[in-house]
Amino acid sequence: MADKNNIAKKMNLSAVQKINFAKIKKLKFVQIFAKFMIYFVLICIGYVFLSPIFEMISKSIMNRADLIDPSITWIAKHATLDNFKGAVTTLEIPSSLINSIWFSALLAVGQTLVSAMTGFALSRYTFKGRNVWYIMLILAFILPVPLLTVPRVMMFTSLNTWFGINLMNSIWPQLLMAVLGQGTYSTMLVLIFYNFFNMIPKSLDEAAMIDGAGSARVFYHIAIRLSLSTILVVFLFSFVFNWNETYTTSIMLRDALNLLPGNLAAFDNGAATGGANAVNEAQRMAATLISIAPLLLLYLVVQKQFIQGIENTGITGE
Repeated sequence: MADKNNIAKKMNLSAVQKINFAKIKKLKFVQIFAKFMIYFVLICIGYVFLSPIFEMISKSIMNRADLIDPSITWIAKHATLDNFKGAVTTLEIPSSLINSIWFSALLAVGQTLVSAMTGFALSRYTFKGRNVWYIMLILAFILPVPLLTVPRVMMFTSLNTWFGINLMNSIWPQLLMAVLGQGTYSTMLVLIFYNFFNMIPKSLDEAAMIDGAGSARVFYHIAIRLSLSTILVVFLFSFVFNWNETYTTSIMLRDALNLLPGNLAAFDNGAATGGANAVNEAQRMAATLISIAPLLLLYLVVQKQFIQGIENTGITGE
């Protein structure tokens, strides 16, 4: 009788082991399938973002014959760097490159400073009309840029009429807008700081005030010292936004400063006029690649700090 019970127990144990083994195999299969789907989605997203860049690089080294050859898609048969030489000449490098760097950096510094102070004020202080200012900040982000450009142009033109100060066709309109919170996507930059400052415990501010620190010292020694990575993120965002901003720049700055992104329009004009001097698609791609190269290089240099700043600001939703 005991032998029969032992045999039954062994049979039950082996059956349970088989079931557990089947569950483990099923679980491993689910994990492998989930990883495969994750990598598949990431590869698809990466292809969507990288495909235009790869196509840009591929076309930038093609000659006219390769461009009109239907059998050529990615790899050029007659690779050449002459397109880059023509693009450098048309873009007027290095003068346009230097002007674009210092002009975008100047606006980015102003935007970063003002966005930090505005975000700190909205996060730390309760004052009359605070919600109204917050709503107006959101509306400034929602309203289209052309709708806001008209009253801005009228305002700067009125300064010339009233005081004889001509600000148009100079860097001053965009610089004033940057330091007064009306720069390119300033609302987004303010909200980044606002979100980060909300994550800093207010007890640190109270402890500093007990030690005799004023609002300015609290802002500098606590908010700024703890948000260096966030400042880098906001500065890079602002730099890229102002670098790529051509609509407002063409209206406010006009031809007062030779900028690299603005010179890209010369390729469209040249292609439209036709004739022997018309630029082809390969030169256009080469010029576009040159215009985004400084931004890519800047990102590669500060990639680690940029990712850390993105995580700290809570943009990822963490």
